[in-house]
Order: sequence, then C-alpha cells, then structure tokens
Amino acid sequence: MVVFCATLFSPASFAADGAVVKTPAVTPPPPTFVFAFVGGFVHTDDSRHTEVRLIQRLREEHPNEIEGRVFRNRRHSEAYKLIRQRLDANHDGTLSAGEKQSARILLFGHSWGASAIVLLARRLERDGIPVLLTAQVDSVAKPGQNDSVIPANVRQAVNFYQPNGLIHGRAKITAADPSRTQILGNFRLTYKRDTVDCSGYPWYDLLFTRTHTEIECDPKVWNQIESLIRNQLPTTATTLSDSSTPSAAGADSTNRR
Repeated sequence: MVVFCATLFSPASFAADGAVVKTPAVTPPPPTFVFAFVGGFVHTDDSRHTEVRLIQRLREEHPNEIEGRVFRNRRHSEAYKLIRQRLDANHDGTLSAGEKQSARILLFGHSWGASAIVLLARRLERDGIPVLLTAQVDSVAKPGQNDSVIPANVRQAVNFYQPNGLIHGRAKITAADPSRTQILGNFRLTYKRDTVDCSGYPWYDLLFTRTHTEIECDPKVWNQIESLIRNQLPTTATTLSDSSTPSAAGADSTNRR
C-alpha cells in the first residue's frame, strides 16, 4: 500500500501502454542583462552618477526579469564571465547555439565606460553571442581600444557626444556590418549656452571636465537611453521619454549616420 501511494502521487505520469513518462524539467530563460559601465575611477555604488541611479531604478522595478549591474570600466572581463555563466542553462561549462541565441544584452556607459561596452560586445561577438543595444555617452577610448566601430553582433547602437573641453567624446560610430547593425545616430550636444545642473558631482569634475560631466548628467541624453532600454525589457514600464528613437531635440546638430 505504501509503494502504491508513493507511485500514485509521484510527479511521473503513465502512458497508455503503461510506460512511465517523466515530465521534463522546465529551465527558466536567462534574465535580460542590463549593464552600465562608469567612467574614470567612479565607484559602482556612487549614486551621484546618473547611470548608477538608472540601474538601481530598473532593478527595483524588474527584480526578477533583469540582471542589472554597474561595472567599473576596467572590469569588462567580469561582465563577460557573468554573462557566460548565466547563459549556461544546463551548467555543462559550454554554451550551445540555443543558449547563445537566448541572450538579451543591453550595454551603456560614459567616457571610458562607453569604450568598455564596445570592447565587451566585440568579445561576445567572438563567442557568437548577440547584443541588443550599445549606448555610448561621450565615449573615450583607452590606448589599444577601438570604440568607433560597432561589431556585427550588435543589433542597435547609439552615440551621444560633446566636442568641447579637456575631455570630449567620440564624434562618430559606424557599423562593421551595416546590414546587421542599425546605427540610431551620432548626436552632438554642446553646453556653452545651456548648462546642466550637476549638483552633487565632485567639484574637480565640474572644474576640470565640466562639459564632459554635464553630458553625463544631462536628462535629455538619459531619457532617450532609458526609453531604448525599457523597450527591450520583458514587461512594459512607464518611460521617461515619449519616443523610443533618440531625437536631436536640444542638440546643436542633426543625426549623423
């Protein structure tokens, strides 16, 4: 009787011919990776910086759907390892074609962090892992890095830059393969006439790299980036921008491609 009851209430079901049919385990899909890379020597928990606050907000709104992280710009290898680990659904140490194609990756960053996301995307390309979006804000490449050519595994890419000051960003990004990557635009902004309130940012940033700092705390830029990110999230959330495609509103020049 004990054996009969144990069999009766077991998760296995019976086929018509009496053979036991086990219910296959359902593997949950990997989360959407939303990774921000900060510039300079900024710490990942420094909430004075807009990209840190954006990740914090998205994690609060989507605690189960996304893997939201902030990385220092030199920690791109850590981000790469985390992506591979989370995509490895069966934990066999290798990624199948299906596991790779299940990836949903959104990358954005400022300054050295913007260059780091291109470096990370290029490394993922070598593994055959797609990236949904890269968003660069006043991108500055370190020696040996190339932040101007977006690898073919990236579906969409956008670039915001300002041309003034001691430090200024990459003016133009292009696609390695235009048939696979859509460049949403290279948007130029200037802060000579209209300054941005960067209250709370370190005084030395505002003194020595004012315009490079102002684009980082410019709500026009981040509203557009946040809208692009939210359009790729599993569930619809209220956006801070009316359009999913960046516009040149408030910028000094139109979209360049």
